[in-house]
Amino acid sequence: MMKGLKIGITCYPTVGGSGIVATELGKRLAEKGHEIHFITSSLPFRLQSVYPNIIFHEVEVNQYQVFRYPPYDLALASKMAEVTEMHGLDLLHVHYAIPHAVSAALAKDMTGGKLKVMTTLHGTDITVLAQDPSLKNIIRYGIDRSDVVTAVSHFLINQTREQLGVRRGMEKIYNFVPPSVTIDQDQHAIKRGYGIERDEKVLVHMSNFRPVKRVEDVIRAFAIIRREYKSKLLLIGDGPQRHSLEKLVYEQGLQEEVLFLGNQSQIYELIGLADVMLLLSEKESFGLTALEAMAVGVPVVGTNIGGIPEVIRDQETGVISPVYDYEAAAQAALSILRDGSLHQKMAAAGKARAFSQFNSDTIVAQYEQLYLEMLRSS
Repeated sequence: MMKGLKIGITCYPTVGGSGIVATELGKRLAEKGHEIHFITSSLPFRLQSVYPNIIFHEVEVNQYQVFRYPPYDLALASKMAEVTEMHGLDLLHVHYAIPHAVSAALAKDMTGGKLKVMTTLHGTDITVLAQDPSLKNIIRYGIDRSDVVTAVSHFLINQTREQLGVRRGMEKIYNFVPPSVTIDQDQHAIKRGYGIERDEKVLVHMSNFRPVKRVEDVIRAFAIIRREYKSKLLLIGDGPQRHSLEKLVYEQGLQEEVLFLGNQSQIYELIGLADVMLLLSEKESFGLTALEAMAVGVPVVGTNIGGIPEVIRDQETGVISPVYDYEAAAQAALSILRDGSLHQKMAAAGKARAFSQFNSDTIVAQYEQLYLEMLRSS
């Protein structure tokens, strides 16, 4: 059995996919006997229970008047170095290239250069931020200074090479779900609570409501589905487009059919209410919500971009639909809703794929193996 390590983890603590994956990874590592130190600006969203071998270190930024913008990246580097020295960390595992990988490089220098750093790339740190000329070089620097770099899909590795000209080796390690998912709550009672009738179909979408998620396409696709089936659309999450999306729902006359549920922690119970998930993003390096839907037997209609086709098997666990074509997405969803046998087959295939290819036992073991190899290297 692997000797317990002392691992520092830094991520964005909000409800985005990178923070969720980092937090769940930390919890799984803690369950396996490792000592985990979360070094973040606030308590991670998914870290709500008490874990005896998980310690949270808050990064505080002083608001000196000399700074026009508070230097979070420098405060983070200082806190990383402090925690490393006080607790004897074996390594830092940072999620998202900027500023976390850069801060980790500074912390490594501050602690004598022996600290090992793993950086996991999640998506928009490469597909969006790396297109900004003012950030490109610093992102490349953070990646190059890392001892090991992982990415959540083959697509993202290729994008990193194309966008930044990175030539170093990178490891693909997919996002994950638990080895099994148990829904304890009464699904019929939850539906009644949301005013969903027994004969209604349920569609679901979950994201942080940014433009790249194309939530407006989800709403427009649902409007088409609604013409054929009495149905409800559950929108889980929040973000900068919330107001404009609520306005679109009003303009479509769907105020009673579209439910904005906000950020939620019991996501499997909510996703499990659905007949179909809609993931119609224009950029998506993996598609964690698609995987979470598959884990509870919900077929997914996803776009033909990024890492989504690495998660969804077209016509087997869901349907791959052209990006920006909400009418095609609606028809794909309707094809699943019309055919009970097809829905059942996709639901079963999705569960099987989620737990065989993307379960946490397999993925965490892959990270542990990389940790060992990284620590053994000079």
